[in-house]
Amino acid sequence: QVQLVESGGDLVQPGGSLRLSCAASGSGFSIHTMGWYRQAPGKQRELVATITSGGGTNYADSVKGRFTISRDNAKNMVYLQLNSLKPEDTAVYYCNALVAPGWRTYWGQGTQVTVSS
Repeated sequence: QVQLVESGGDLVQPGGSLRLSCAASGSGFSIHTMGWYRQAPGKQRELVATITSGGGTNYADSVKGRFTISRDNAKNMVYLQLNSLKPEDTAVYYCNALVAPGWRTYWGQGTQVTVSS
């Protein structure tokens, strides 16, 4: 069993920045891909960014050039740097991990990001 715990969500003004963190814990596992997804009120959960164990990244078009995903494999951590935030970035941000053995997907409980003046 793997647990994911996010932190770093906050209320920030438009144009501001935040850094989200996600810590994976458990035993007997290895993480292939980690990612961030978000869900705004009344909308479906959507991909924000993913990163493989080798460092390959993928971003949603809406966040390219503004958000940066990174990870520390030794600490089983993944981060999301959010810059130039817009009101439309307001959502609950969820951490996701694809884990071996078994290639199961795990989710964190989410952290709220609110962009408002």
